[in-house]
Amino acid sequence: MAVVTGLASALESYRGRDRLIRTLGYCCQLVGGVLLEQCPARSEVGTRLLAVSAQLSHCRTVLRLFDDLAMFLYTKQYGLGPEEEDAFVRGVSVLSNIADQLYYPCEHLAWAADAKVLHVDSARWWTLSTALWGLSLLLGVARSLWMLQKLRQRLQSSKAAFTSRLPRSKRRALEAQMRSEVLTLLSNLADLANAVHWLPPGVLWAGRFPPWLVGLMGTVSSLLSVYQAARAGGQTGAGDQTEAGSSP
Repeated sequence: MAVVTGLASALESYRGRDRLIRTLGYCCQLVGGVLLEQCPARSEVGTRLLAVSAQLSHCRTVLRLFDDLAMFLYTKQYGLGPEEEDAFVRGVSVLSNIADQLYYPCEHLAWAADAKVLHVDSARWWTLSTALWGLSLLLGVARSLWMLQKLRQRLQSSKAAFTSRLPRSKRRALEAQMRSEVLTLLSNLADLANAVHWLPPGVLWAGRFPPWLVGLMGTVSSLLSVYQAARAGGQTGAGDQTEAGSSP
């Protein structure tokens, strides 16, 4: 009953609903792709699951038409990151915010072209939006690696100098932050693998992933995001994490 209550609570918020749709979409693509490749007798079921996945992805694209203002307010609030002590984290975060801010209008134009609302080349705008998403993910990876290095140094220095040891509560907080950064890093890497796959052929492994592998990467990223959101909600008691936008 607690699971049902938690699920209902998550579905009441936009972010919670988006996470569920994203997870279901990638799970359908994963299972559908596996059935198509490994179970010819069930290829029809696989095809249907891939169709469901495509519709869920389209649903999220339409919902993201309304994310620009939230992203703009977040970018404006963060500014140049005056509250960040680390200059590298500040710079990477600002660049990531810019990439995210530009991503939305590019995706909107691509959607409008596919919907025959605008007479422009949708492929060009899809490529640009995917490249911006990939850039944001790459910056996120760099930030997580930097933060992990800094956190590890703080833990090691506190253990090396007996007189400057951190209290157990602060040490546990640092360890929890490191675990969170590791999960964020894995999630961004999984999404980055898909982002490169969706770029034009000739760019690294672009276009080489079978549907099931795209589904696997997306499912891993989505489940990690759901897990982190659940932990954050449990720790703060505030149902949803504050986010600027949602990933494809």
